[in-house]
Amino acid sequence: MTQKLSPGTALMLTVPPLLWAGNAVVGRLISDLVPPITLNFLRWSIAFLILLPMAGHLLKPQSALWPHWRRFALLSLLGVGCYNALQYLALQTSTPLNVTLVAASTPVFMLAIGALFFKTPVRRAQWLGAALSIAGVLMVLSRGDWQQLLQVSFVVGDIYILLATACWAIYSWLLTQRNEPDEIRNHWAAFLMAQVVFGLGWAGLFSGAEWALTDAHIVWGPTLFMALAFVSVGPAVLAYRCWGLGVQTAGPAVAGFFANLTPLFAAIMSTVFLGDLPQIYHLVAFGLIVSGILVSSRRSN
Repeated sequence: MTQKLSPGTALMLTVPPLLWAGNAVVGRLISDLVPPITLNFLRWSIAFLILLPMAGHLLKPQSALWPHWRRFALLSLLGVGCYNALQYLALQTSTPLNVTLVAASTPVFMLAIGALFFKTPVRRAQWLGAALSIAGVLMVLSRGDWQQLLQVSFVVGDIYILLATACWAIYSWLLTQRNEPDEIRNHWAAFLMAQVVFGLGWAGLFSGAEWALTDAHIVWGPTLFMALAFVSVGPAVLAYRCWGLGVQTAGPAVAGFFANLTPLFAAIMSTVFLGDLPQIYHLVAFGLIVSGILVSSRRSN
């Protein structure tokens, strides 16, 4: 049940988008220090070590995880193996603000995937909301120049973040299908660990391909160590925990509004740390995407 939004709950829901925005900015900052797919593998390897004391029992042969390995292998492919790897790939050529703005359109992707694959009916207001949000995404992709759309001239990073957002939307739909034991589902560390266990396999496989097919290299140093600590502890573990607590208290509808703070925080951080000033088209796109989500989420009378 949704409860009144207290200052503590508001803070709990503000921390994740702040950390997610930081993840995008840090990913851009260290794009020359570590290959993007390898960064994803290192991030989740450290997260695994953090989760081990809290959920290491899942690794035992008799745990409830293994009978459900197919489900968690699929969830981890989308949520651990693909999403952040594609996001870090996107940040090689796109900006943190563009990446977070496109990712903010996830509810629209979920709407489309629900209609196409899960036979979920779509209301008129949802179609209108989808159109507004898609217009916002196109505004980002074209950098405010609609001629780029006609010329199909995009930054490759924008394509990666579109793929990442689609992966996250499918992942989110699969999460609504409760097919795992309560002892895993109801314990945040166990549920995350169940995905990380298999996700490390996917991430390691993709990272190996990256090293085999490209001239990948790592520049070890204090900057990279601090960045790895941040993306592993903050966006991977702490944000997950805070978001879960916030959603349980305030409800998913209220929490969705806080998720839209991510591009705002990304804009502020990009200005401070990268010197990337937001443009007018960013503001227009943000307004269109948020308006689309608000319209789509309105209940019919």
